[in-house]
Amino acid sequence: MTPHLPEMTARPIGRHGPEVSRFGLGTMTFGVETDEAEAHRQLDLFTAAGGTLIDTADVYGGGASEEIIGRWAAQRAGGYNDVILATKARFAPPAGSAGASRRGLRLALEASLKRLRTEAVDIYFIHGWDRETEIDETLSTLGDFVREGKVHYVAWSNLAGWQVQKIVSHARAHRLPVPVALQPQYNLLDRTIELEVLPCCEAEGIGLTPWSPLGGGWLTGKYHPDTRPTGATRLGEDPNRGVEAYDLRNTDHTWHILSVLHDVAEELGRPAAHVALAWLADRPCVSAPLLGARSAEQLADNLRAADLVLTPEQTERLTQASAPGLPAYPYGFLRNWSKLDIWDRLGTGA
Repeated sequence: MTPHLPEMTARPIGRHGPEVSRFGLGTMTFGVETDEAEAHRQLDLFTAAGGTLIDTADVYGGGASEEIIGRWAAQRAGGYNDVILATKARFAPPAGSAGASRRGLRLALEASLKRLRTEAVDIYFIHGWDRETEIDETLSTLGDFVREGKVHYVAWSNLAGWQVQKIVSHARAHRLPVPVALQPQYNLLDRTIELEVLPCCEAEGIGLTPWSPLGGGWLTGKYHPDTRPTGATRLGEDPNRGVEAYDLRNTDHTWHILSVLHDVAEELGRPAAHVALAWLADRPCVSAPLLGARSAEQLADNLRAADLVLTPEQTERLTQASAPGLPAYPYGFLRNWSKLDIWDRLGTGA
């Protein structure tokens, strides 16, 4: 039985991208932690709730995620007609190719299209910077994909601010596709992109589709300062996992943020995860945070945040509690030149 979920509103990705639902569906668990039947349940649940942005990558499950999505689309009426399909390339280049080289991207895209059972993807992300390939080669290849109708929009993931600007400047100078979206890590526990990446994206009209909006589970309230995680959770299975590693985030700053988060959640009578998602969804430049789940039940729980809008006072409390602070130079120095600087609007330097 499909649970009753609030209908999601829609918004454009940046100034020039397609319109997408308030939350996107991240599918990194498909074929790894989530089997095909459960993945199809998630896809059905997400689209039934008005979700449109489905995000995958060629490396998720070694291609299994794309294959699962492709089989789902093949068996439903309309296929992909009512969704915005995004995939990525960079970290699984074919032999003899750099990640974002012409040969590498050409072979990667053809393989993704085959697995996804489609002739085109709506958004094609380059999964990260490739220092072995000149940016002109990558961008001109993406331009070829757009002209051929195999890609509708281009995007990037996991970049520094200077890399975003170099890509945009080169694309505009040579009339090549400018990215409509960037996919970074962004959440209440990690706001580092606000120093350079987010201001650059705002200036260039690029939308954000953040990954890890719940900080790898930290913002659900499942972890505690005096008890190392155990059991069937990401950190229970691997406490040293990536950027959300327990020892890395087990700090006074983290517990202060979580304390304020729980206070706001209690006031609203909503789970902490809903509050964290609502805060992120309404940050500048954010188009659609990506929800990743092991099960349809977990996904349904997070989709219930779709109708939550925080008050300005609640938003400000969370923003102040999680503010990373601006390094004195050059950021604090530069902020003092203008009272209307984006860092003040973001609350980054509080």
